[in-house]
Amino acid sequence: MARPIRIERPGAWYHVTARGNERRSIYLDNRDRQRFCQLLAEAVEDFRLVLHAYVLMDNHFHLLLMTPEANLSRAMQWLNVSYSVWFNRRHGRVGHLFQGRYKAIVVDPVGWALELSRYVHLNPVRVGGLELGKAARHRRGAGAAGPPRPPLVRERIKMLRRYQWSSYRAYVGLARPAMWLRCEEVLGFIGGRQGRRQREAYREHVESAVREGLAESPWEKLTAQVVLGGAEFVRTVGKGLRGDAREQSGLRRLQGRAELSQIIGVVEQLKAEKWEKFRDRHGDWGRDLALYLGRKAGGLKLKELGQAAGEIDYASVSAAVSRFENRVGKDAALARVLSQARKLLQM
Repeated sequence: MARPIRIERPGAWYHVTARGNERRSIYLDNRDRQRFCQLLAEAVEDFRLVLHAYVLMDNHFHLLLMTPEANLSRAMQWLNVSYSVWFNRRHGRVGHLFQGRYKAIVVDPVGWALELSRYVHLNPVRVGGLELGKAARHRRGAGAAGPPRPPLVRERIKMLRRYQWSSYRAYVGLARPAMWLRCEEVLGFIGGRQGRRQREAYREHVESAVREGLAESPWEKLTAQVVLGGAEFVRTVGKGLRGDAREQSGLRRLQGRAELSQIIGVVEQLKAEKWEKFRDRHGDWGRDLALYLGRKAGGLKLKELGQAAGEIDYASVSAAVSRFENRVGKDAALARVLSQARKLLQM
């Protein structure tokens, strides 16, 4: 089974989250939350992290942070293991506390830090009791719900401002920021002069979403489930990534390489014929084109391509790729087909 890509880069911003095993609570009382914050402060210092925003919910947490060094895995492993050991000892339990490893998304701060901080801070009110749970948000998105009642809006904002286990109160001036929290960079994205007016503008940015029923989820804009940013940012992140695409889902997409299924679909479109029909035809231009593009556009190994082409050996794949290169140099019509294929694959 393919595992998620782990991207570690110096200076990268991340949205990090971890959930309790079987969605069970990871904080049973405020002493648990205080201990987690103490460990989070230690992680920030020991691993030189820059923590921009956070929220602790009953069964999960969210962090928005930057790693000056490429050490996110080490920092998160230390934090989660340290807290799990303390939690289990305190509550007399054994076994895993968290549901697998943490999840980390690389974020383009220029385009997304502000929106992600809002997403993180809105977690305490994203609940059914305040009509902001998943079902209510779905109805609103479908146009089946009217504007919220004023008393409900007041209750949402009251909850948001009183919630102690997030960085929101520090952002809007209701509490002094902890030494291990840095608000300046995110507030800078909202514009204006530093100080009270900037905090007020940020408060309006967040609380307007409460009044309107929450903003669109940023996770719909993910690339390969691990990168949030524009096309150029995705290409920058993809450069230099190494690994086995069969084991790490989404790796080829981040590397700017075409998936074999995508290549075969394009060739099927150009031939107006299904892959299974021409896959076993020795010398068929469509079969050779798919193998050629698999090597050139997909970076696939000869063995992988041989398996996809009916279990032929790697020498036959190599011969097919060479044959197509020779043919396309002499056949103008075939050269046009190759150009069409490249265009469809956005090469």
